[in-house]
Amino acid sequence: MNKTVIVGLGSCGIAAGANKVYSWLEKNVTETDNKYTLKKTSCIGMCYREPLIEVIDNGKSYIYGDMTPKKAEDLINRHIINETPIKEWIVATKEHDAPENYFLNMQHKVVTGNCGAIDPEVIEEYESKDGYRAIKDIAKNNVPSADVIQEVIDSGLRGRGGGGFSTGTKWRFAAGYNSDNKYIICNADEGDPGAFMDRSLLEGDPHAVLEGMIIGAYAIGANRGVIYCRAEYPLAIKRLNIAINQARQKGYLGNNIAGINGFNFDLYVKEGAGAFVCGEETALIASIEGQRGMPRKRPPFPAESGLWESPTNINNVETWANIPIIIRNGAKEYAKLGTDKSKGTKVFALTGKIKNGGLVEVPMGISINDIIYKLGGGIQYDKKFKGVQLGGPSGGCIPAHLGDTLIDYDSVNKTGAIMGSGGMVIMDESTCMVDVARFFLDFTYKESCGKCTFCRVGTKRMLEILERITQGEGEDGDIEKLIDLGEQIKESSLCGLGQTAPNPVLSTIRFFRDEYEAHIKSKKCPAKSCKKLITYKVDKDKCIGCTVCSRNCPVNAIDGDRKEIHFIRQEDCIKCGVCYSRCKFDAIELL
Repeated sequence: MNKTVIVGLGSCGIAAGANKVYSWLEKNVTETDNKYTLKKTSCIGMCYREPLIEVIDNGKSYIYGDMTPKKAEDLINRHIINETPIKEWIVATKEHDAPENYFLNMQHKVVTGNCGAIDPEVIEEYESKDGYRAIKDIAKNNVPSADVIQEVIDSGLRGRGGGGFSTGTKWRFAAGYNSDNKYIICNADEGDPGAFMDRSLLEGDPHAVLEGMIIGAYAIGANRGVIYCRAEYPLAIKRLNIAINQARQKGYLGNNIAGINGFNFDLYVKEGAGAFVCGEETALIASIEGQRGMPRKRPPFPAESGLWESPTNINNVETWANIPIIIRNGAKEYAKLGTDKSKGTKVFALTGKIKNGGLVEVPMGISINDIIYKLGGGIQYDKKFKGVQLGGPSGGCIPAHLGDTLIDYDSVNKTGAIMGSGGMVIMDESTCMVDVARFFLDFTYKESCGKCTFCRVGTKRMLEILERITQGEGEDGDIEKLIDLGEQIKESSLCGLGQTAPNPVLSTIRFFRDEYEAHIKSKKCPAKSCKKLITYKVDKDKCIGCTVCSRNCPVNAIDGDRKEIHFIRQEDCIKCGVCYSRCKFDAIELL
């Protein structure tokens, strides 16, 4: 029986060398007497094992990881020709009783169900998975637009871009305003680590986003749409444009869509410059209009006066991708997943000190610990879990002792973090939480549009204090200054960037205040991470005088003859860590 070989060609796979693997297979597919069909797909989420090849053999699926052209050649010879799966290379199967399936089986793939399962550049493959059936059903049953909005409200879907506002209610606001021009916008420019979730959806299932926008346009009476996508996502933009052209040819975009008389809607991709502030909807609108991306006062809200002063509805990528599923299967079916106030699933980008980093989709209501230990495989090198940064650069840090916190909007908000668009950065015992706060605040400070004094100046002052603390120059009262500044910035900034920018600082002070005090009072970094606050010292009981440390010290700060105990001159040591990493006898202590 002919077998199918599928190569994952998402950005993560391509970066890991998947294009080379695909090219080798493409050149050699005819040499095997057509024993297999070669196809391509996007990322299935298992980014930590890219490049990935899936072999479908007699209805069974075998997913091979860490592939190279040479391993692909062996795979063809052994599995395809000799019909012997290579067990040691298999990282997962799609059989539910397979022991390798922990990463996949713990997930509930709703929004990402097609990612890694279809060729995103072939509209017929999307249609074969019930794609565009939702808009066809609306047309066939002559469903009123108000009923579509009510269905979305009843589903309990909340915006997946951060705020968690009811999607259907937001639609109802926009539908309530009359105008010759109404706009639908997809925000695909959010700049936190979760943005690679948006990118993966656009790369892996662009038609789902288009269909969601088409349904949204029908619901609110929009006739024009824009997908605002950062230019740094060239593959996503390429596949979006392919999908848009295919949708036009099939009659899903244009005039009288799906046979609905008078329903005319089309859209295009607007490439953004990747400014974090353009994740805020009024700044995004300004950018589309050719102005500098800066937020404006509300009201009026975009639902009343948005793009080109017309009624406008904005949702992010994941929100739009949920819409066809809700309309196709019904609100009640969708609402079976999740918690009372947070329905459905959430896609997260797992990164940081985690064994299995990648893209995961889980039901609302799962705990942080389950995501880290059951899906993510635990902490790298089996170190101790310390905390998780949730919600991107302007999110908050949740400590390990709150690892049982459930993933839903209200539970996460109570910790001082936010859901955001799905960034989840895992930290271990070697992570300095003061430096984490400094790192994220440095990002938000640089991304501030500068319009608000509190955001523009306040974040700079907070960053200066954090830099002093991590360099051993912290002073009594610095913690109180950070709290005071943070609260004022949250209270007085115009947009979401400024209002949430202090979150990493305030949450780390709340849960890791002892680390701040150690930096300020003892001039020590408990995580032994801040360069200016650590000391390298030779352990006399372990040093054998091999001279490796002294020979590799870039500033010759280590004294000692061969077979004699060595000594580090602290006044000359630049704390580069070379001696620590090169010593084979653990004779260099990090204090």
